[in-house]
Amino acid sequence: MTVADLAQNIGRELPFLRRYARALTGSQTAGDNYAAATLEAILSDRSVLDGEDDLRIALFKTFHAIWQSSGQPVEEAEMSVRERRAQDHLRGLTPNSREALLLRTIEELRTDQIARVMQIDAAEAEELVQIALNEMGSTLRGKVMVIEDEMIIAMDLKGIVQAMGHEVTGVARTHTAAIELAGKSRPDLILADIQLADGSSGVDAVNELLSSMGDIPVIFITAFPERLLTGDRPEPAFLISKPYSEEQVRSAVSQAMFFASTEGLEV
Repeated sequence: MTVADLAQNIGRELPFLRRYARALTGSQTAGDNYAAATLEAILSDRSVLDGEDDLRIALFKTFHAIWQSSGQPVEEAEMSVRERRAQDHLRGLTPNSREALLLRTIEELRTDQIARVMQIDAAEAEELVQIALNEMGSTLRGKVMVIEDEMIIAMDLKGIVQAMGHEVTGVARTHTAAIELAGKSRPDLILADIQLADGSSGVDAVNELLSSMGDIPVIFITAFPERLLTGDRPEPAFLISKPYSEEQVRSAVSQAMFFASTEGLEV
């Protein structure tokens, strides 16, 4: 494979590596830095791809090796106060469990693929996923606002979030409704669709909320995730593709809650 062909093929997989890296670090900047380091490693030594026919798996395997060798998910100097608190909490989790959970739920890799990425056996990969589900599902509780114009989807999301033990402050179907709802009860987490009922943008609504309310984790839901993973502008750290599964929502909410402000959250 020529360098040009390799670059083109990697380019197709890059949005998904960015999504994984951002969810793992809770930060667009930190996640994209790790993705860039992965690309640099591959371009400087193509042998890191040897022995793996699936380019996506090879890409994630290279990322995982860099992640493991770095020692810290994010440099302390790059962290906000919120991220420092979250990382302190994350250090109490079983090593590699979050990675396995994200690869399963967000990237939808099979157990054998997770094992290849993490260089462990399949049984250990499956065990790590279950450990993460148990550890993360029984920790923080907070307030979640849902911005979604399709009522069936909104009620489904509300039910999933409530079943996890979180409080849903309400459901907003438009930009204006989202601003009003957030004004009544400040959320710890926002779960938002991209396109809303009146043609308004969920992204614009979220940006307005963040500008007035500060740093709140956001999970976007979209049928076209690659459009929000270009690296060209401020983009979400947490992203779920439509159609989604309950496991994906539960995982994303648990991950995002770890990066929420600790104020108002119950441990």
